[in-house]
Amino acid sequence: QTAQRRAAILRLLNERGSVRVADLEALFGVSAPTIRRDLAWLARQGLARRVRGGAVAVSAEPSVPPDPVAVRIGRAAAQMVREGETIFIGPGRLTLALARMLGGIGRITVVTSGLVVAQAVAQHTSHTLILTGGQLNRAEGGLEGPLARASLESLRADRVFLELSGIDALEGLTDDSLSQAELARLLLGLAAWRVVLVDPERVGRVAAAYIAPASEVDVVVTAREADSAPLWDLAEVGVKVVLA
Repeated sequence: QTAQRRAAILRLLNERGSVRVADLEALFGVSAPTIRRDLAWLARQGLARRVRGGAVAVSAEPSVPPDPVAVRIGRAAAQMVREGETIFIGPGRLTLALARMLGGIGRITVVTSGLVVAQAVAQHTSHTLILTGGQLNRAEGGLEGPLARASLESLRADRVFLELSGIDALEGLTDDSLSQAELARLLLGLAAWRVVLVDPERVGRVAAAYIAPASEVDVVVTAREADSAPLWDLAEVGVKVVLA
């Protein structure tokens, strides 16, 4: 309930530019101290700036133009989502591109631990948004730690979309971040359909932190520039490869 309320406040911030504690107190039927804690939490994540009596929006989305390769990968991944589904989207550049493509899909529920992903969903769609708790990893732009794990353990999703640093048929799924690898390992067991988004140059690459065998994912989405040999190897272990 706390995560859903904070996601709703984030959406209001993006729609209105500012919010007042008194208005949110009446809207959500909770106390003023509870709303102040919500606004303080959003401010700590860099998603809002506290002002007297409320908060104002702070854009977390990058101002640079989106990478064309990321756009292609994000669009291909978005085509897998169906109306009525609950999906989880992890943090990352490619998953951000996916989040920006979800506006044309019928009503879905999006759960994310990525702050910029949450901002994009709030700005570009009207979908139900749930932002997990946890400690901010500023380098990755994601929430992690015991609170993040606790909030995810009860999650059940139709599809999970993760961006990873490496995938190889023999060496499996890997990531440069130990903490994000731990969360990815948990998330792979929570969805009926598991999708990995990966930059073309990272196909066949092995990163520092091992997550799981490559066969633990259903689909890999990458760009057509990827080396064909490791893609054939992935197909041979039962992974569907989608080239954008």
